[in-house]
Amino acid sequence: MTHDTLTGVMPALTTPFHEDGSIDFETFRANVRRVEREGVHGVVPVGTTGESATMTHDEHIAVVEAAVEAVDSIPVVAGSGSNNTEEALDLSRRAKDAGADGLLLISPYYNTPEPAGMERHFRTIADTVDLPQIIYNVPGRTGRTIAVETTETLASHENIVGYKAASGDLGRVGEVIERTREETFAVLSGDDALTLPVMALGGEGAISVAANLVPSRVSELVEHALDGEYGAARELQFELGPLFRTLFVETNPIPIKEAQAMCGQQPVTMRPPLSRLRDDHHEELRPVLAELGVLE
Repeated sequence: MTHDTLTGVMPALTTPFHEDGSIDFETFRANVRRVEREGVHGVVPVGTTGESATMTHDEHIAVVEAAVEAVDSIPVVAGSGSNNTEEALDLSRRAKDAGADGLLLISPYYNTPEPAGMERHFRTIADTVDLPQIIYNVPGRTGRTIAVETTETLASHENIVGYKAASGDLGRVGEVIERTREETFAVLSGDDALTLPVMALGGEGAISVAANLVPSRVSELVEHALDGEYGAARELQFELGPLFRTLFVETNPIPIKEAQAMCGQQPVTMRPPLSRLRDDHHEELRPVLAELGVLE
């Protein structure tokens, strides 16, 4: 995987579970094959959307292996981050051994390191594991944003090739793009509703929740933007806007898993402490899916 292969859409894959909570690998592989057939440019297993926080390390790596087995020609970018640098190193090494083409590394959460500690964390993994790596800024989950200056410094590392932007702060995203323009470094939207604005600033694609459900349409939106066809991209943004909003009425991945179940793509089972979608939100979701023509 190179910087160039980061262009486009990569679904942040959900993980299907059986009713007893075990991983439904058959459905998972079928979903990977489905999104590849529908035009995505890569897949991202065992991230936040994949409920990696509730998996053992062995389960985590088994899901990466299943994704690698299921794809035909697109890259697999494995979530392997942690708030413990040694744990992130172990997961990253094992993901590489499992056949992952790249890594997605969330910034350390809960212990909220200062910029020097944040930089050392990412640099340690990049120095040790020879795979392309995307750093992931999502302060709503982690409690700490990755400083723009830290991102600029890390972008010069040959193994740090991308940045997943999920802060909701377009000013910050624009500054990151501005400061890393001379590097081989791709900025990707991590928020479906902001994919088009991020690309207008110079972003190169998205790690998308909605692409689990409607991969071809999200891919088409991004491809129009990459080609400078912003009118066509806006039309798709407006068409998909209600879905983008509804998929975040509750904690991700609750709404997307409910939507996939309603569309016959997989069971709705989530691991505790996640709960089922509230009844009123369930009723909000159904007409959105009906309007898009994806209900089973």
